[in-house]
Amino acid sequence: MELELEKLQLPSDNERPYVIAGPCSAETEEQVMTTARQLAGKGCHIFRAGVWKPRTKPGGFEGNGETALPWMARVKEETGMLIATEVATPEHVELALKYGVDILWVGARTSANPFAMQALADSLRGTDVPVLVKNPVNPDLELWIGALERINQAGIKRLGAIHRGFSSYDKKIYRNLPTWQIPIELHRRIPELPIFCDPSHIGGSRELVAPLCQQAMDLGFDGLIVESHCEPDKAWSDAKQQVTPDVLDYILSLLVVRDETVTTEGITQLRKQIDELDNQLMDLLAKRMRVCREIGQYKKEHNMTVLQTNRYNEILDKRGAQGALCGMGADFVRKVYEEIHEESVRQQMEIINK
Repeated sequence: MELELEKLQLPSDNERPYVIAGPCSAETEEQVMTTARQLAGKGCHIFRAGVWKPRTKPGGFEGNGETALPWMARVKEETGMLIATEVATPEHVELALKYGVDILWVGARTSANPFAMQALADSLRGTDVPVLVKNPVNPDLELWIGALERINQAGIKRLGAIHRGFSSYDKKIYRNLPTWQIPIELHRRIPELPIFCDPSHIGGSRELVAPLCQQAMDLGFDGLIVESHCEPDKAWSDAKQQVTPDVLDYILSLLVVRDETVTTEGITQLRKQIDELDNQLMDLLAKRMRVCREIGQYKKEHNMTVLQTNRYNEILDKRGAQGALCGMGADFVRKVYEEIHEESVRQQMEIINK
């Protein structure tokens, strides 16, 4: 299905990036107004704050709810900034629109639930508010696209996506793994859909906000949604990943925003070399698979199991080490050979089951 989209037309000093900034949570009226005034003074046009906060476990600060919405309306009235907040239920939508919220976003936990997304879509029918949809917590592109489709089918044409990374069990440098290939594929599939990067939730620490913002710009993202607090260390939620408005302004001042319209004539010859190398890779992979099928036939004739674990481990270790010597990441090479091995096993199984 193709999405029916209209341009978001968000206010910005430049075409890219659109910047949405503000605290993780609307804690007090004073905190909201102080942060908003500081951001407005730095030229920010869109203020964000969480009114309802979905927390992993009960007992934490879960937002002030409707109490905070008049504070948001005051921000809009006194600074002229647009205001944005997260919604997760039809009641949230109704209240946010009642208080004049200009932009809604759907969180990662909600976008992972088709029932919740449909309920939100139904509550948005007949409105014309821009809606941004975060990726689901798990790396599932189809689920992300499905969430966007549900909102679009309700008549919302001013849509955008927010990339906030993906949850992982293992401890990593990032709070949520960027897994950039997923938003890259989303852009390939729906090129007219604006994509925002949420460096705060990807990084999980303020030290990572700047490099993640630059990576997003290098990949052609349209905007950034960044958590900014007047006193980050005193924040009631996500203190470690929030930056002050001054720091955010400095980060944005250093961003290199590359021109997407520059002619590519200068790299045409290099791309031709890449195409030729890709052709050679495909030819080599085809030859490798032919040998794998011969091995499958041998295993069938000698009643051997398809999976030979020792051999598989040997390949992964050896090729990973070779990759490192050739200037490639060992993990990258291992992943490539894991995929090659999976296809080899599939083809050998076809031979054995004939």
